[in-house]
Amino acid sequence: MRVAFDSRAKGDPRGIGRYVRCILDSLRETADPDSVITETHRPRRSDVFHSPWLDGAHLRCPCPTVVTLHDLVNLKGRAEYLRTGVRFKLRYLAVQRADRVIVPTQVVANDAQERLDIDSERISVIPEAADAAMYPRGADEIGAVRARYGLPEQYLLWVGGMLHPERRKRVADLAQAPRRMPLVLAGPARPWAHELPDVTLTGQVSDDELAALYSGAHALVFPSDDEGFGLPGVEALACGTPVVACEAPALREVLGERATFVELGDMEGLLEAGVNAVRPAPAPPDWSWADAARATWRVYAAAVAHSQPISTRRVPRLPRGAF
Repeated sequence: MRVAFDSRAKGDPRGIGRYVRCILDSLRETADPDSVITETHRPRRSDVFHSPWLDGAHLRCPCPTVVTLHDLVNLKGRAEYLRTGVRFKLRYLAVQRADRVIVPTQVVANDAQERLDIDSERISVIPEAADAAMYPRGADEIGAVRARYGLPEQYLLWVGGMLHPERRKRVADLAQAPRRMPLVLAGPARPWAHELPDVTLTGQVSDDELAALYSGAHALVFPSDDEGFGLPGVEALACGTPVVACEAPALREVLGERATFVELGDMEGLLEAGVNAVRPAPAPPDWSWADAARATWRVYAAAVAHSQPISTRRVPRLPRGAF
């Protein structure tokens, strides 16, 4: 099988970049001898094209297509993403035309069926996993990362991108809530994030530094109202760190009893639960990137086997009021 894989997002410092890098490496490791993966967003002379992000989805493609849909926040938060409505409308139309759609949770699968009218038969739920670099680090590495970023002995940790203020992430609300333990925000940040009160920002960090930050944290706090998967929660557990989160459906699906949950929007309760968290943390879900890759190869095969010629496919329409 000849696979065209759009890898343009692998340098993205956010979760999408992590997904692209990890699934691409694992696809190559699990490929059979007759399969070839080419990194390209122009799927000529390929058996199947995989866009692992929404921005790479093709409205018309010369071969069977697979799209990974990480969430539908742009549809669910229309007011927040109004300025990019037309561009996202075209991307979502491309997702509707895809032969197969990969999602990380059943929550996103349900959203795709409800908001994009995609048949359940074309949707495959393939969870994500912690990278191999995410494992408990020793005292020397933890001490080094504390010294590098001026961190206290005890701190609560939040991990994610702060490239623009997303209301659903609740980072500003988290920073403004009263707390008994220092709060560290790890991830790439734009100037607005530096105005958040009484927090420590690390900026973008390496995988080894991130694993040390997880390992040294008292707990990971996850204040989001909405997530597609919530990879930092899995990464924290892989590093032996307890997780406390707001009751977002996807986080509950992924973490289950492995995390402590509070009501949506209860920042004080979330921070207090973080202070009260105890080790040892439960093990992360028993799922690897190799498992994800093998499931993705099966999706490729199904896309090729059941593909329809472009000329015979129905022209999709987004549900009324989607934008």
